[in-house]
Amino acid sequence: MSEKGILYLIPTTLGETAETADVIPVKINEIINTIDEYIVENEKSARHYLKKMGIKKPLQEIILHPLNQHTGSVDLSVYLKSIHLGKNIGVISEAGCPGVADPGAEVVKMAHANHIKVVPLVGPSSILLALMASGFNGQSFTFNGYLPKERSERIKKIKELERLAYQKDQTQLFIETPYRNMHILDDVLTSCESKTKLCIACDITLPSEFIKTKTVFDWKKQVPDIAKRPTIFLIYK
Repeated sequence: MSEKGILYLIPTTLGETAETADVIPVKINEIINTIDEYIVENEKSARHYLKKMGIKKPLQEIILHPLNQHTGSVDLSVYLKSIHLGKNIGVISEAGCPGVADPGAEVVKMAHANHIKVVPLVGPSSILLALMASGFNGQSFTFNGYLPKERSERIKKIKELERLAYQKDQTQLFIETPYRNMHILDDVLTSCESKTKLCIACDITLPSEFIKTKTVFDWKKQVPDIAKRPTIFLIYK
């Protein structure tokens, strides 16, 4: 019986304008050229990324399995079939590191359940990069994902996160769909205490990168335009 292959978690850039050479280690180019089957969040962007990375095999010969809200556990089992035959498979998410705030986590979960070796590869994580640059507590932090869409519930959640930041001495991180950034920023500035610190980390690793930490009081003096730009918000005491 063939030895099982490896599930490689392949990082990508955090935006289209990022140069791969600036954020993706050379080693990943080598690994990509040993794989001809991938589980991907978006087939079109995955092909574009592989081409940008200089994959040598013709793209039409690469097998891409879609991973989205319609992908079930049965599909994942089929996707991983080649690994049981000794082939390596790569996981590519839309941006950053697979499995972190990303559907790739389900693939990894199934891989462990089937005793498949999982190898995470080094790449940019917007969550960790934002935390590093914030000046906030990096010993204790929580990534809360997306906040509620309904405004009253969202404000309630923001106040809860602010309370936890003070109560637990813990950094609170969250994100929003880029086109709603200004709405959530307005809610933070109107809901939080003036002394509360807010870090806005926008377009991380891109030429337009913007990362600043100020108190809510100081942010109100000059509100940045972060509409339609990938952003992470961090709250701390």
